[in-house]
Amino acid sequence: MRKINVFDTTLRDGEQTPGVNLNGKEKIEIARQLERLGVDIIEAGFPASSPGDFQSVKEIAETIKGASITGLARSKTNDIDTAWEALKASAEPRIHVFLATSPIHMQYKLKMTPDEVIEQAVHSVKYAATRFPHVQFSAEDANRSDWAFLVKIIEATISAGASVINLPDTVGYTTPEEISELFEYVITHVPNIDKAVLSTHNHDDLGMGVANSLAAIQAGAGQVECTINGIGERAGNASLEEIAVALQIRSDYYGAKTDLQLSELKRTSSLVSRLTSMNVPGNKAVVGAHAFAHEAGIHQDGMLKHKSTYEIITPELVGATSSAPLGKHSGRHAFKTKLNELGFTGSEEKLKAIFVAFKDLADKKKEVTEDDLFALMADATDELQNAQYELEALQVSYGTTHVPTATIRLALYGGGRIEEAGTGSGSVEAIYNTLGKLTGSHYELKDYRIQSVNGGEDALAEVHVRIESEGIEQSGRGVAHDVLEASAKAYIHAVNRMLNRQQFQGKSKVNS
Repeated sequence: MRKINVFDTTLRDGEQTPGVNLNGKEKIEIARQLERLGVDIIEAGFPASSPGDFQSVKEIAETIKGASITGLARSKTNDIDTAWEALKASAEPRIHVFLATSPIHMQYKLKMTPDEVIEQAVHSVKYAATRFPHVQFSAEDANRSDWAFLVKIIEATISAGASVINLPDTVGYTTPEEISELFEYVITHVPNIDKAVLSTHNHDDLGMGVANSLAAIQAGAGQVECTINGIGERAGNASLEEIAVALQIRSDYYGAKTDLQLSELKRTSSLVSRLTSMNVPGNKAVVGAHAFAHEAGIHQDGMLKHKSTYEIITPELVGATSSAPLGKHSGRHAFKTKLNELGFTGSEEKLKAIFVAFKDLADKKKEVTEDDLFALMADATDELQNAQYELEALQVSYGTTHVPTATIRLALYGGGRIEEAGTGSGSVEAIYNTLGKLTGSHYELKDYRIQSVNGGEDALAEVHVRIESEGIEQSGRGVAHDVLEASAKAYIHAVNRMLNRQQFQGKSKVNS
């Protein structure tokens, strides 16, 4: 069985999803879970793109020791220098250098000749190799590149010190048959290919990201680049969980395996979904809420007689089954043990805050599930520096013959309280109109979504919002037993994140 290295780019390519903006704490939380999942390489970001990205990559490199941490860099010495400063403290420093190789990119974007592209690629790889023990070179838009030219630049960059060569389908254009032929051609025609690992990175614009990734593996790729839940630019990237389970279930066909802890897939998916405010569709393969549901009578009958009649993946394989739920009589020790199992690494102060929220929820729900705990953890561990506002009291008056009215009191950072009342055509609009008065800024509500954490009348409500101000978008989330309270918390969370981001960008401009 060939070992396939899993290169997760959720924190880099995944964060480029429109509307997704993770802060440093959230990135660390995801990186820790990726480490528990067992990914080989975590692409933590693009250090040269912004001071915020540099800092988050640096913190991840200093924190995570169970996976190799890498950062993206253009084929420029300044980018490589910045990446080294961010990554030098990691257990296994690695850099991912890229340069476009397709005719359309070279002519219109780079405005360089093929010979100039090879020269720059070789120079950047040689320079990176003087610092990094592992250098990956990506031929951007490889699948629309001339294959003979690819052979030249791959051979040259391997000779210059690249230990991994990535052939990305940057725009999701190729098909499984075409990508197989490409990888077979490269393996056959590049004389020094045995000195490097071939990697595949596929986007899902035509819905073939996973299929193309598996085809590339079958054709000889030793590394696959993917994201949790398939998030990413445009239609997203190849989905890590789908690739991992396909290799496991069809090991007889692919003859390849990963070192992933598959039982962590569901938890990882749920965490990324909540922190990015991107719902996982119910029919999503492997991690969707209905991935193991059987509605048809014939299916149900077959399942009762023998599960393998209609179930090729068990919920236990991917961690989709919960252990015994907690209740209001559960003690602090059992609660702490459960949170540690779920990957909680916060302070005792945060643990206490989550425990208080858990006890409050347990008084309202008979059983508190893992999904509930994940929601409480995400809600309590989002540490925003100098968060300006905190919900202290909410009163909503609503009736079919009355104008909905909201009265809200907020606690202010540094001390003090403010209170205001407002109306709207509905309860949520009344809340958001009132919060607009309290925060003193106009934020355009771009998206509002509500879902239950679990089914049932006593389910937790989880609200996700996205607001915009002066061309900047920011997301927020709120969790509560009451829908209106969750709606208020989500809006306040988004406003606090917006203010933090604006404050940080202001400081960055001053420092630069």
